[in-house]
Amino acid sequence: MSQAGRTLIKGALLTVAVLGLSACSVFGRDNDNGSASAGSAVEEGIGVNSFLWRASLDTLNFMPLASADPFGGVIITDWYSDPTTPTERFKATVYILDTRLRADALNVSIFRQQQQGGAWVDATVDPATEIQIENAILTRARQLRLGQLPQ
Repeated sequence: MSQAGRTLIKGALLTVAVLGLSACSVFGRDNDNGSASAGSAVEEGIGVNSFLWRASLDTLNFMPLASADPFGGVIITDWYSDPTTPTERFKATVYILDTRLRADALNVSIFRQQQQGGAWVDATVDPATEIQIENAILTRARQLRLGQLPQ
């Protein structure tokens, strides 16, 4: 086979791969028709409650995002260090466990490390911190839900 033939085949395969990948979307499509039911908002392409999903992203938007799986309902942040306390950093993992907007459909884990001798060492997290983050997410989810109700 000639060099031109191989180049043509490679180009065709690359085009097919690009078109195939462009049809995929990690985040799905937005549901703009306002057809969400009162206690359960499941958007096409998202496997969990869309209000909890959006509220979790909104609440943790100050932390860098490491991974987000809208089908499995898992959000993992990267380490975040507040500029006022550079020797301490936090990481969060949010699990959305249901398609309904319920308090027990949400689980937040916070991890904390402190710098000691130039190395990061795991430190304890006040359990109230995780509860406060969960409450902030639930409050934001309720606000989002109320904003979508017809007037």
